[in-house]
Amino acid sequence: MSVSTVTASTNSSVCGSANVSRRRLRLRRSYGHLIFGTEKRLLSHQCVQNISCERSESANEDILIFFYQLDLATRVQYALNLEEYDIAKQLRNKLNEVEVEVTKQLESKRGLSSKREAQDKGISLLRLRADLQNAIENENYSLAAEIRDQISKLEADSLAASVKAQAFEKAQFEFRLGQKVKHKKFGYRAVVCGMDPVCCETSSWMETAHVDQLTRGPDQPYYQVLVDVHEDPNLLVAYVAEENLLAPEEPDKARFDHPYSSFLFYGMDSAGDFIPVKQLREKYSRPRHEVPYDPQDERSGGDA
Repeated sequence: MSVSTVTASTNSSVCGSANVSRRRLRLRRSYGHLIFGTEKRLLSHQCVQNISCERSESANEDILIFFYQLDLATRVQYALNLEEYDIAKQLRNKLNEVEVEVTKQLESKRGLSSKREAQDKGISLLRLRADLQNAIENENYSLAAEIRDQISKLEADSLAASVKAQAFEKAQFEFRLGQKVKHKKFGYRAVVCGMDPVCCETSSWMETAHVDQLTRGPDQPYYQVLVDVHEDPNLLVAYVAEENLLAPEEPDKARFDHPYSSFLFYGMDSAGDFIPVKQLREKYSRPRHEVPYDPQDERSGGDA
């Protein structure tokens, strides 16, 4: 093979490699752009997921049931005003059914059912201990062993029920009904419309909301909050841990819009917070909040 042939072959190989390298570079750039765009979309999707992870269908349903109660009570009164007593009676019966179910749910949330459960388990423990004594006296040791296992399990369950009941009874809330708040992580503005002494959501919801990553976990007050539609139109109601909420440093008198605010609140007070309707305060056994008197407001009004 001649030198010229070898040179031509080498040049051809080098040029071919260069062309391949350029094509690979263009492809890498092209694919890199696609991958980067995909990553951006994935990150954006993850952010949306994080913001919506505290969305609560049960909290939303709870609010709608409350609205249904208010609507039924209004219809009863309207029927009475028109002297339509049969219709009023039917509506009243329906309202009673709804109120019974709501009362059961509230008792469960507030720990009243846990308190009764603890009392029932205490009575069962007394009976089992008596049975254990009889089994030992009759030298029926296999039965005694079974009863001991039952007692151990029942004691653990009784302790858990007692702890839950005490947590509900001693709960202290940092925020109040109608108060405007801000989310620490996501920054949206919201208004408190409900509260529980501890997290009352399902285990699957807790997993989605990463409750286990919170400093205080599920054993802290949780709040039903209405999210301003201008902040996030897709997140109407959220269920938020107390540690994730902040009260504004200055009174927040900015406009706040939400489709539920008209039946949950009378309007805003002079500090910018919402005034809960009487039925909402009664539902959560919360006192009426009085706005502290500020002479500056009176001077400002007088100057106006």
